[in-house]
Amino acid sequence: MYLSSFRVGNCPERLVALAGGNERVAVIANALDAAPAIDRKERVERDLFLLAALGLPAEELDLRRYFVDPGRIASDLSRYGVLWVRGGNVFVLRHALARSGADLEVRRLLADDAVVYAGYSAGPCVLAPSLRGLELVDQPDAVPRTYGEEPIWDGLGVLDFAIVPHYESPEHPESGAMSLVADQYQVTGVPYQTLRDGEVLVFDGERSEICG
Repeated sequence: MYLSSFRVGNCPERLVALAGGNERVAVIANALDAAPAIDRKERVERDLFLLAALGLPAEELDLRRYFVDPGRIASDLSRYGVLWVRGGNVFVLRHALARSGADLEVRRLLADDAVVYAGYSAGPCVLAPSLRGLELVDQPDAVPRTYGEEPIWDGLGVLDFAIVPHYESPEHPESGAMSLVADQYQVTGVPYQTLRDGEVLVFDGERSEICG
């Protein structure tokens, strides 16, 4: 896994190395589904450009295509070596992962060591056991506004701790709110890992480290 605080972070060579032989990247941008369409399009195109600059051919995989027929997601995800799950609203992302069936498939692929899970901000945050606390930053009611359903508060549970991105990163507008999230986790006893913008938490086999 390549879990960045913001965008690609300061050690993109580690992402390229993790990709290995299968460098085809699926960009999952559903954390932006509540944003205006033109805004969403511009942000996705920026991520595609950044990944292409690293020599990683990328295309968007829109999870909304699988809402009606989630049975198709497994075969489509299996074509990619890297899943790049970008930032946005973590509650919107979580709902799209569940509605499409991608949440179960992502857990299976990671358990089988069959894919690199990468991304930033909401992408790493959704891997925690719970999304409680992140309502200090993202609006849970964006889910009913966007999809007409209630938000899901359980994370994917891939990690046994929470990720706090943009920590002490004054150039990012969410830095102050993320400090409040970290404070709440500290008070309530939730295990967490902070990441400053530029830093990346890298899992490679049994080893993990923060680079950048």
